[in-house]
Amino acid sequence: MFDEFDPARIKKLYRPAHESAGEDNGQVTIIGGSSLFHGAPLLALKAASRIVDMVFFASPEPSVGRIAEQIKSTLSSFIWVPWEETEEYIQKSDAVLIGPGFMRFRSEKVPHGERSHVCDEACRLTTDITEKLLKKFPQKKWVIDAGSLQAMEASWIPKGAIVTPNNKEYELLFGKMDTQEAAAKYSCTIVRKGPKTVVCSKDGCVQISNGNAGLTKGGTGDVLAGLTVALFAKNDAFLSASAASYLAKAAADKLYEKVGTNYNSDDLAQELPEILKKLSF
Repeated sequence: MFDEFDPARIKKLYRPAHESAGEDNGQVTIIGGSSLFHGAPLLALKAASRIVDMVFFASPEPSVGRIAEQIKSTLSSFIWVPWEETEEYIQKSDAVLIGPGFMRFRSEKVPHGERSHVCDEACRLTTDITEKLLKKFPQKKWVIDAGSLQAMEASWIPKGAIVTPNNKEYELLFGKMDTQEAAAKYSCTIVRKGPKTVVCSKDGCVQISNGNAGLTKGGTGDVLAGLTVALFAKNDAFLSASAASYLAKAAADKLYEKVGTNYNSDDLAQELPEILKKLSF
């Protein structure tokens, strides 16, 4: 049993100074999306764009970019980056999120399971992009999520990164290894998501037990990933990961007071700023 995360620690998060100028308060790049999962990275950028000064969004899937351009008519606080310019924007960003919306496989007809998974074209694309970028920019502050976690090797995790697996993704990446042991072995911070989320670094773990069953809905993990990378732009990994997990669950609890579990991921992203203000001041 781990100690519960103390929400008073949220007050330690970076606060923009009154005299801030543009780009002072963080820039992040979000990399993800596919022909099957258009919305995942867009949910992440909705959350991130409420925290940092600028969000850059890149996807290898052209149709995702077209949808992003349509969304810009209502959410203008991000820049859609041409895929061939992704690396330039990684270099200028404070933190980078990779994986939301990437596919582990394209077709349900392809055998896939813990032991029988066949890496098809979609899987190879996710694997190749993830490996290339993580290895080319090991000094960056990375948040690794979703499809990238499902298609990568643990040895690719850059030191200091945050990884955000659910239990199935955790086992794909780390097997049966203890969470704190895995965090220490790979010098990363692990957010093991669940009804009771556990956040571990090599120095220790905390448990986060708030939240409700509405968080089982699709896209809530993408919102969490976007919030995590936004906080990571200006804070250390363990505080960013644990505070983001608590805040997302607190936002879900606020929604539960209003509508029970009848909320979606867009509602969750919308609720976050109020919760962050309430708990950080």
